[in-house]
Amino acid sequence: MELALLLPPGMTVTPAMKQQCPLRDTLDRIGDRWTVIVVVLLLPGPRRFTELMRAAEGISQRMLTHTLRGLERDGLVTRTVHATVPPKVEYELTAPGRALAGPLTELLHWSVRHQESVLAARTAYDADV
Repeated sequence: MELALLLPPGMTVTPAMKQQCPLRDTLDRIGDRWTVIVVVLLLPGPRRFTELMRAAEGISQRMLTHTLRGLERDGLVTRTVHATVPPKVEYELTAPGRALAGPLTELLHWSVRHQESVLAARTAYDADV
């Protein structure tokens, strides 16, 4: 399917889109195991690294650092260092990061509405294989 068919009305495919697909780029960012969880944890407001570590059960310190750096690099999160002893570092969603709340909520709603049919389809498929 051609990308132009899926674009919002009035938008055209640019040379940059042809060079690097924006959908693939977005899915690369939000498609990993932890990004969506970190974004959801930051929706209520700024949080410190240790708060995120406790709230995102099962994430390692290294993976949380990696995820936050990726979100910061993509402009979805800001990192603020407060000059205190010890230094206080907070992470907060930017406007584009907060804008992810709508699509992520829709994805969550879709997954809840369709979970039973997806699981039934998997069971039927696996029984035939």
